[in-house]
Amino acid sequence: MDYRYIANIAAEVTVPPDGILSRTLHNDDRLRVVLFAFSKGQQLTEHTASVPAVLHVLEGEAVLKLGPDTVEARPGTWVHMPANLPHGIDARTSLILLLSMLKGPAAA
Repeated sequence: MDYRYIANIAAEVTVPPDGILSRTLHNDDRLRVVLFAFSKGQQLTEHTASVPAVLHVLEGEAVLKLGPDTVEARPGTWVHMPANLPHGIDARTSLILLLSMLKGPAAA
């Protein structure tokens, strides 16, 4: 079996002093996993994705725009976003989050 083990996923990325850093941890025909690090005040403006995605906040605080809703996010926050949901991120503090994009067909 081929697998990847990461003991502390947040340690895989360093928050930049000013900006957003992304690091792809896994990418195949069914799943893409990206680790993001945002410096305080950075934003991803509202956008959509053509595939469902799962967002998991590991460190820091943010405000998430999810469709018509605005919600607070802290370590442990978990969000499933269906395909084409307008969403955005505003980092209130330094922020590390994990994004998993579900690319393949739904499991039978």
